[in-house]
Amino acid sequence: DLGFAAPTAVQQRAIPLALAPQAGGFTDLMVSSQTGSGKTAAFLLPVLHTLLGLRAEEAGREKAEWDAKVAEALAKGEPAPKRPRRKSPLDARHFKPAVPGALVLCPTRELAQQVASDAIDLVKHCRGLRIATIVGGMPYQQQIARLQNADLVVATPGRLLDLQRGGQIVLDQVRFLVVDEADRMLDLGFADDLAEVNQLTIERQQTMMFSATFAPRIQQLATR
Repeated sequence: DLGFAAPTAVQQRAIPLALAPQAGGFTDLMVSSQTGSGKTAAFLLPVLHTLLGLRAEEAGREKAEWDAKVAEALAKGEPAPKRPRRKSPLDARHFKPAVPGALVLCPTRELAQQVASDAIDLVKHCRGLRIATIVGGMPYQQQIARLQNADLVVATPGRLLDLQRGGQIVLDQVRFLVVDEADRMLDLGFADDLAEVNQLTIERQQTMMFSATFAPRIQQLATR
């Protein structure tokens, strides 16, 4: 549907490595790649693929638990339980903080929105995966509502940490962290924010860092 016929060079190199499991997680990647080289799909495809697998496992567990509950009720001669009605995330009474499994950090609002749009396009034939964007200049309530049940969050660091400190998003379940355009991220002064996100997602299984160049300060950031 999107017109992709063959992987670009960076996709061909990065995707198999990103999907290769290691003891306790996956392979961490540092990728040097220019804008327009296909790097967004190079990190989104493996992350989305793994999230879909995890979501399928979770759905299978939930179905087994529900079937057991129904069977138990019928065995006792009771009517089968009714599934709870879905609650509107727009209603403040039903609010739960978002607990995403993957996080992509981008230096600017425009890039974050583009990456999220690409992710939505890539999973349009897949069910059950929610993608949310956290950027400055957007009403808080609207953003908080969209965060509900998000599996993948694409964010600029400042607004992400605002919402984290306010309890709207919890980052300790993030398994996959991607830092996109790390060189621009440092140019825009996000080094301290990146250090904080690193600590908040310290249990993650994979880190991928994409940068046009790997100057010494990018190397230092990656090592840290």
